[in-house]
Amino acid sequence: MRVLVAMSGGVDSSVAAARAVEAGHEVVGVHLALHKDAQQTREKARGCCSLEDSADARRICDKLGVPFYVWDFSAEFKEAVIGDFVDSYARGETPNPCLRCNEKIKFAALLRKGMALGFDAVATGHYATIDDDGYMRRSLDKNKDQSYVLGVITKEELDHCFFPIGDTPKPQIREEAARHGFSTASKPDSYDICFIPDGRTQAFLGKQIGLRPGLIVDKEGNELKEHDGAWNYTIGQRKGLDIKAPAADGRPRYVTDIDPATGTVTVGSREDLKVTRITADRLKSLHPAMDGTVECEVQVRAHGSVVPCTAEIDTEADTMTLTLAQPLDGVARGQAAVLYLPSPDDLGDIVMGSGTIVGTA
Repeated sequence: MRVLVAMSGGVDSSVAAARAVEAGHEVVGVHLALHKDAQQTREKARGCCSLEDSADARRICDKLGVPFYVWDFSAEFKEAVIGDFVDSYARGETPNPCLRCNEKIKFAALLRKGMALGFDAVATGHYATIDDDGYMRRSLDKNKDQSYVLGVITKEELDHCFFPIGDTPKPQIREEAARHGFSTASKPDSYDICFIPDGRTQAFLGKQIGLRPGLIVDKEGNELKEHDGAWNYTIGQRKGLDIKAPAADGRPRYVTDIDPATGTVTVGSREDLKVTRITADRLKSLHPAMDGTVECEVQVRAHGSVVPCTAEIDTEADTMTLTLAQPLDGVARGQAAVLYLPSPDDLGDIVMGSGTIVGTA
C-alpha cells in the first residue's frame, strides 16, 4: 500500500513513519508548510510547523530511506484555520484551531492531494485507533488520547487513514524512537497555537479584529466596567477580568455569556456556568449510531470531562440536542461536542461523531 505519512517533525510522527515502513508499506513523508513566515523556529514557536520541525522531519525520512517533501498549504491554512479562528472569536465563540486544522488541512486537504497523486492512505502520529470494523476508538493511552480533535473528520476520510501509534503509551513511543536513533526521541511535545508563536492570543485578536468597546455586566445587568473588545474573553474565564468592585457574595466572578452584537460580556458565579443542555450543528458522522435518539457520552474540550447524555440527532436537519446526565461548566459556542459509545470490549470508546456547539442552557 502506498502511504503518505504526515511528518510534523515530532517524535510521534517519526515513530508512525517507522512503523509504516516496518509494516511493508511504500512510504513517503510529507511536512505541511502552513505559514509564509519562514522565520518561525522552535526558539520562538511552540507549535508544530516551524523550520526546525521541517528539518527534523527530513532527517527522520533520510534515516528511514524514504522520500520526503514539503507541501505548501499556507493559503488553505490562512483561510480555513486562521480566518475561521478570528471570525469565530468575532462572533463571541471559543474555537479550537487544532481541531479545525485536522478537519480542513491535515485530513481533508492532505488526503485530497494524496489521493490525486495515487496514494492509498494517509498515516499520522495521532493517539487514536481504528478497529476491525473501521470505527475510530480512543487511544489506549488515556493521557494522550487525541480522538476528540479527530472527531471532526468524515467517515470517508477515516476510511483512508490509519494511526500507527495509537495502541502504544507515549513513554514507549519515546523509547522506540531512541532505539531507532531518532533525534526526536527526547523532543518536547508541541503546544500552544502555532500561528501565535508568542502565546499572546488577545494581542493577536485585537490586531485582527480591532477595538470594539463594550460593557462587562453582572447577571442583573449592572454595569461593572468597559472593555476594548469581547474577543478578550471566553466562557468560564476568571483571570484578567480586572473588575475593581467585588461580587456581593464575595465569590470569584466568571464569564458566563458573550453577546457579540452588543459587545456585552456577562459575569456570574461558578454555579452560573453549569449547563445541562447543548445544541450543535455541522454534524460529522463516524458511526451508524449517529442518528435518532441515542444514549452515549459527550466530551466538549480536548482534555475536558466526559459525561453521559441523551443525544437527539437529526442528520437531515444537521442538528443535535444533548441532554446531560450531570452538568458541565465552561461550555462555549464554537467548541466541538464529540460523542462516544462506551467501549464494549478492552479497546477504547467508539467515536460516534461530532457537532459544533451553537447554544447551551
